Amino acid sequence: MNPMPLVALAGSPNAGKSALFNALTGARQKVANYPGVTVERHSGRTSLPDGRPFELVDLPGAYSLDPGSPDEAVTRDVLLGTQEGERRPDALLIVVDAGNLDHHLRFALQLIALGIPAVLSLNMIDMAERDGLELDAGALAAELGIPVIPTVAVRRRGIEEVKEKLAEALARKPVTPPETQEAFVKVQRRARAIAQKAVISERPVVQATSRIDAIALHPVGGIVLLLVLFFLMFQAVFAWSEAPMGWIEAGQGALQEVFTGLLPEGFLRSLIVDGVIAGVGSVVVFLPQILVLFLFILILEASGYMARAAFLMDKLMAHVGLNGRAFIPLLSSFACAIPGIMATRTIDDPKQRLTTILIAPMMTCSARLPVYGLIINNVIPARALGWGIGLQGLVWFGLYIAGIVGSVLVAFVFRKTIAKSANTGFLMELPRYQMPRIGDILIGLWQRAWVFLRRAGTIIMSVTIALWLLTSYPQAPEGSGLRQSEYSIAGRIASGLEVIVRPIGFNHDMALAIIPAMAAREVAVSALATVYSINETDEEKAEETLGQQIAKDWSFPTALAFLAWFVFAPQCLSTIAVIRRETNGWKWPAFTLAYLFGLAYVAAGATYWGAIALGL
Repeated sequence: MNPMPLVALAGSPNAGKSALFNALTGARQKVANYPGVTVERHSGRTSLPDGRPFELVDLPGAYSLDPGSPDEAVTRDVLLGTQEGERRPDALLIVVDAGNLDHHLRFALQLIALGIPAVLSLNMIDMAERDGLELDAGALAAELGIPVIPTVAVRRRGIEEVKEKLAEALARKPVTPPETQEAFVKVQRRARAIAQKAVISERPVVQATSRIDAIALHPVGGIVLLLVLFFLMFQAVFAWSEAPMGWIEAGQGALQEVFTGLLPEGFLRSLIVDGVIAGVGSVVVFLPQILVLFLFILILEASGYMARAAFLMDKLMAHVGLNGRAFIPLLSSFACAIPGIMATRTIDDPKQRLTTILIAPMMTCSARLPVYGLIINNVIPARALGWGIGLQGLVWFGLYIAGIVGSVLVAFVFRKTIAKSANTGFLMELPRYQMPRIGDILIGLWQRAWVFLRRAGTIIMSVTIALWLLTSYPQAPEGSGLRQSEYSIAGRIASGLEVIVRPIGFNHDMALAIIPAMAAREVAVSALATVYSINETDEEKAEETLGQQIAKDWSFPTALAFLAWFVFAPQCLSTIAVIRRETNGWKWPAFTLAYLFGLAYVAAGATYWGAIALGL
């Protein structure tokens, strides 16, 4: 029985390859790892116009068949038929960005020279036309010797034509490629010449991009612009989210009142009111701040600015032994360290990749935001420092800067010691500036909101319920002089940890909260809410919000120490598990836990005693 035809989807980064893959395969996709490597293998099934099925595999983006990273090495090995467990493709679907033709044709020419029957997707043709570039697909096909189909993958334009040409390509047999590929310089010249022949007309729209880049990529002005954008982003996090956070808090209080009135006093009411609603609700309340933050990040990414930020950071990162290629994984880690760590697969140097993996957990991920929000909203005064500048936003901005500066210093030390190697440059393509699509932004916000709420409804709820049980039993006897959270099983465990963390300003409740927060950082907030809810027997005090209780019970140095702890502490077992997978062992995950907890302890202690010394 003949195997199902295999078509490989290949092209350079930023060509819209993933969008074309999604348009062709729909929901019939699966993700696995290539045998022997941690690079992900995206494949899916679709069908030709005559109904015959074929398998489509999305190869990692590459600029050349001369690999410069683990991702590019996999692409080369699959195309040459030397990748373990993979057969050589029967046909190629090559994707190029129509607006960046001469650059993308370099790799396309190398792919065509392999002798595998191929079809070329001239993707994002609408963006090229918007920028005043008119191309002749027929002339390009004549020069390349393969079919060329103009496509707009995100709108499914040209998809059926692509399938028709793939059916014709699969009917052809591969030809024997030459033993040696053309030199890169020669390929580059050919690509430029072919691109020029394919151009019908071109208007000088790119001048606007050049004028913007003169500022955005300026070694001084660009850095200032980057800092200003991020500073404004954090000011907006507080200014725009205040009202919706109040609505959620009011809803949480109303829900607690409803269940308190419906259920008799006892196990079930305490579980729902003190455990689920108080615990999970205390985390959900920070959803507006998270969405405001990601609104800015998504707009900056969609506009094309984030790639400029990576290019801008290359020179700065070179001083600590990294290059701009590390910036994208680190930037991804601001959302979550897990995809950030996985994104290090594009880094060619193993030592640079290891360093980036080790410092990625120091980026201020979205899981830290509920903890930051809880303390800053209720302990830091909402004081205006100037027009449009608030103290709370400034502190939040400072926490992000602290994580970045800390990671830079740690990277410098690692590159001089455990991960020493020569510095290398990197090749990066700057996308065109464009107006973000409102629909894409809304989808991105919905996806992040859903991930956050799903975590709240699964991991956070599960850990909160478990913590509620451990803090509810055994019941503290009358006249014991101990609070319920201290007498319980969880309290006794926390009492042992309190001996260690008390010198850095932590109290018993904080020691208790950081234990379940190892599952997810947000759990620290729900843990504190559960503890305060269980401890409070006075009905009037029980109506106080978690923030009000913390503002009343915690000293200012103690609150600052808690913030400093979460800047560095590796309170996320999922991140540690991904580090183990990416480094193929427990050596580096164990090292990460040790050095980050050490940094967190020192930072929290220095902050606590420094604040006391300053009389804060």
